Amino acid sequence: MGNSIVNQIPVDLKNAMLSKAKVEIATLRAIKSAFLLENTKEGSTGEISDEVALQLISKLYKQRMDAHAIYIDQNREDLAEEEALQAKILEKYLPKQLTEEEVREELKLIVAQVGATSMSDMGKVMGVLSGKLAGKADGKVIADTVKSLLLNK
Repeated sequence: MGNSIVNQIPVDLKNAMLSKAKVEIATLRAIKSAFLLENTKEGSTGEISDEVALQLISKLYKQRMDAHAIYIDQNREDLAEEEALQAKILEKYLPKQLTEEEVREELKLIVAQVGATSMSDMGKVMGVLSGKLAGKADGKVIADTVKSLLLNK
């Protein structure tokens, strides 16, 4: 499989430890434990595909961003900054995030492709979309955009 994400993390962790990059070490350890957890799940083959790895990292990224927002609300700049720094490191492993406009354009194509005409077609659209935009856009942004497009048909 060559240079997969799963193989890259321990290498990056080792380098972070050598350079004593605290935030990076914490972040990479979080990724590593997410991978370990995935491997101990029932029915796991012990192999994590890049697709699954991206989903796990994406979930960690979202958690960091959510925590960041909460800390900002509570005026805890110190904690917020830590979350933002970790999110930035996680971002390096994720595909470039699409803008809302790019998501909307992609959606219009899929809505036309599946012939979606109302909210009852949301499942069809989301099915095609989640595969296409996996890790490239926030699920909530996708869902909200689908709703607004279908409601305005």
